[in-house]
Amino acid sequence: MQNIVVIGLTDVGRRVCSLLSSSGISVVHLNEPSDAEVRAEVGKNIDGVVVLLHDDIKALRYSLMVHHMQPDTRLFVAMFDLTVRTQLRAVVPGCILLSPAAISVPSMVAAALEPHILAIRRATTPDIRSWVSVEKTSEKKLKIEPYRLPKLFKQRGLLGRMAGQFRPFDSGSRVLLGGALGLVLVIAIETLVGLGHAPFLRALYDATRTTATISSPALPDEPMALIWATIAALLVMGFTALFAAGIVNYILSGRHVEIFGRRAMPRFGHVIVVGMGQVGLRLAQELQQLGVAVVGIEQDPNARTLQIARSCGIPVLIADGASRAAMEAVAVSGAVALIAASSEERDNIAVAVGALAVNQQLRVVLRAGSDDAIDETRSLFRIGAVVDVNGLTASFVAASLCVDALYAVLATPEGDMAIDDSGTVIRTYPPHSQRCTCQP
Repeated sequence: MQNIVVIGLTDVGRRVCSLLSSSGISVVHLNEPSDAEVRAEVGKNIDGVVVLLHDDIKALRYSLMVHHMQPDTRLFVAMFDLTVRTQLRAVVPGCILLSPAAISVPSMVAAALEPHILAIRRATTPDIRSWVSVEKTSEKKLKIEPYRLPKLFKQRGLLGRMAGQFRPFDSGSRVLLGGALGLVLVIAIETLVGLGHAPFLRALYDATRTTATISSPALPDEPMALIWATIAALLVMGFTALFAAGIVNYILSGRHVEIFGRRAMPRFGHVIVVGMGQVGLRLAQELQQLGVAVVGIEQDPNARTLQIARSCGIPVLIADGASRAAMEAVAVSGAVALIAASSEERDNIAVAVGALAVNQQLRVVLRAGSDDAIDETRSLFRIGAVVDVNGLTASFVAASLCVDALYAVLATPEGDMAIDDSGTVIRTYPPHSQRCTCQP
């Protein structure tokens, strides 16, 4: 019988403990133990240690402690931050690093793009542009084959991004764009008026100088010319104020969405990701790499992932994803799918219901894992596809401890299936894994 130590009384930790116990494995479950408690348990004859905490730094400390005490013990660690994962991998080469985002994102991508497919994930090749899809063929066999995004899907997303250029997405961008267009319009009219007594280049030059309030050309004592000059001066004052206010708002807002460029808001053919945490960011990056037009919504303007999304060229609207105004701003009526990826699952339900109120044909994917409200709501009416992030993570950990050639763990109606690289089902776990009753 195997002996496993699980550190972390989190939801995933409780599920892992329950799955391992039901498989006949002896489990010792600890909740952020002291050094003496870790030394007491790790010093025994154990086969592996699983660290499942929400704090990456604490997980790193426990991992280094275990490796120092038992260098040959199998070590499984759940970590979100890429930098911390890199450091741990360098210090403890034999450890298996678990990322709930990496485990669950392939199922979310498939649910949003190809509902009949179980997962769309990167191929295990050096080429980052290689993708595979996983489909179910029988109870004991899944089909793994190369995947390429349909051309129509990619073309529609490209057209949607082009249609989003110079399209205001909020009040600040409307003010900025309105002021800029107003100034251009005044310059055009001034140029046409000036053509009556000057060549085109001179008329354009005088109109631009006038609009910029540098100077004004001498005007004849004609009533219409003087009336227009007065009206133009007033218009320029107003449009300049609007343009300046829009520029200030654009700079201070962090510029997570652009009016023009690769971070412009697409108008149709796109996928909306609500909740740009670790899972949401990874999901948006995968969709973008596939060639899908994507836009994110994040409520916290200080979220650490926003700068990463910006560097990747992913437009992110800072707003409450459950509000109708946010749904209209991201053009949910023209979207292909919406993925509610927040860690707060009740918020995901609110987002899904709000989006369906605007677009009843929208394909919706919900992140689940730790709240019974998801199952209760699905029993009332079908909101959309539900991906149990914590359940998949727990099944992956349990399968990794029991299977050497693990390729992936995929969610199916029959349960979570652990498969090897040939698609053969090695082990199946119940669709709604139980939690252990261990107490802190």
